Amino acid sequence: MRAVCVFCGSNPGRRPEYVAGAASLARFLAGRGIRIVYGGAHVGIMGALADAGLAAGAEVVGVIPQHLVEAEVAHPGLTELHVVGSMHERKALMARLSDAFIALPGGLGMLEEVAEVITWSQLGLHAKPAGLLNLLGYFDDLLRFLDHAEAERFLRPEHRRLVVAEPEPAALLAALASWRPPGSQKWMNADGSDLALGRHP
Repeated sequence: MRAVCVFCGSNPGRRPEYVAGAASLARFLAGRGIRIVYGGAHVGIMGALADAGLAAGAEVVGVIPQHLVEAEVAHPGLTELHVVGSMHERKALMARLSDAFIALPGGLGMLEEVAEVITWSQLGLHAKPAGLLNLLGYFDDLLRFLDHAEAERFLRPEHRRLVVAEPEPAALLAALASWRPPGSQKWMNADGSDLALGRHP
């Protein structure tokens, strides 16, 4: 992994451990010479991630849409800052620049971003691992939802394993490094067997 995309909140959250965890991840990536790609803002957990990465000597690359630059939330001191026209362009460029994805605590934006890249993996559109840095059990309920989706056969077991989660950066990076893409299609019958795909009558 030469570059890791980190999705995270533009607010700091109510617990200091969230900001500290973002900084710890940034230092860990910097220590391994891994470039950090993120959403380009100087606020919240995003800003803490960028500041810690830069201070530790990492290359930190931001991707931010023009309307957020105009709102004055862009980080002024990054290694690179790509300004794009839309949120869709932002996500696409972040994905192209990265070899893997990590989600830190955040809100709806973080959830939408990580769900999209995992869905792309499920559909075979890329073969890049994605993981959750589960600080203070922040993602426990999301992981339980994925287990429920698997039990109800909306999600294959091998696709449930597309999402890895660990509470510490070292364990998460090790899990991402050993990840392998699934070999099965997304679609299945109610009994879990493969759906026979073909032209709809």
